Amino acid sequence: MNESDATTGEPRRSAPAPRSGPSDPDGHGISVASSPSAQLAGSSGSGHPVAVVAQPVGGDSASANEHVSRETPDGYEGDPPLAMEALRAVQILNPSGDIVMPRPDRPRVFCVANQKGGVGKTTTTVNLAVALALHGNRVLVVDLDPQGNASTGLNVPHHAGVPDVYDCLIDNVPLADVAQPVEGIPNLFCVPATIDLAGAEIELVSVVARESRLQRAITAHPEKFDYVFIDCPPSLGLLTVNALCAAQEVLIPIQCEYYALEGLNQLINNINLVRQHLNPTLDVSTILLTMYDRRTRLADAVEQDVRNHFGSKVLEAVIPRNVRVSEAPSYGQSVMTYDPGSRGATSYFEAALEIAMRGVNTGGAA
Repeated sequence: MNESDATTGEPRRSAPAPRSGPSDPDGHGISVASSPSAQLAGSSGSGHPVAVVAQPVGGDSASANEHVSRETPDGYEGDPPLAMEALRAVQILNPSGDIVMPRPDRPRVFCVANQKGGVGKTTTTVNLAVALALHGNRVLVVDLDPQGNASTGLNVPHHAGVPDVYDCLIDNVPLADVAQPVEGIPNLFCVPATIDLAGAEIELVSVVARESRLQRAITAHPEKFDYVFIDCPPSLGLLTVNALCAAQEVLIPIQCEYYALEGLNQLINNINLVRQHLNPTLDVSTILLTMYDRRTRLADAVEQDVRNHFGSKVLEAVIPRNVRVSEAPSYGQSVMTYDPGSRGATSYFEAALEIAMRGVNTGGAA
């Protein structure tokens, strides 16, 4: 018999047996060796208009009504390839195909940062990147966290010996040589992080132009991406400074709890210092509220405080606490493909659509 999730009240299926490795600092699961048998997913049930245009990634097309969400007990046997999962995600999130995630006029480079751990940085990076890539945008994810959780969430190898972002920062290896295509998601690439990156913070201290190493690597990439998402570690060291120098926009995920607000002023101060001395074009363009629990007054109070302070920078889409978001990384997937009918998937989809529309409406920068 299925247990009921204490937070969402949804039926919860058994979690997979994890492989050894560090836990996700954002609190969203740990990785396993391979994706288990996946069930077909069904219509989202979201009351919001969500959609995107994307070409089918492979396999036979089917109507969204033929699929059943993982949040229901029924499903199909077998282990379809991730490309089929991606196709289902598009069919479920955008059954009519009417809504488009337009490509920006120029590349948009996002630094996803918050010095507090566990607020959803990696989960946000992975799911926004997948949502945009599934709907016609070319997206690059740069995993700048030594724990490599974004690489895990995209099922990209990042064990010792794999060429990674450390080689780009320290040895000037071209970014194109270490970027890996993400299986099953066309137009999505990931620059992985291995444990070697843990030493980069110290090694960069004596390197010439240490703050702009990542920016030069991204600029020199021969292909131009519509979106680049840089997943930062939960600190304000040289790795995060490199990300802030390479980006034009900062996306700050904020957990809807009191502690999440305490370190926000220091983060904003550091961003202002980088803007004054290193990157004058940097802008805190996007605030995303995560782990929202509508049953608590605190979540509502935090939301109101953030919206009053940051105004239109705060996305209308809010990411709820959702067990499917937590489960997805342990299957080597984003929640967009793991269970596109879940509230977590539809919320991230709406956030990605809002980011895409903001970029077009303001000429390429939110």
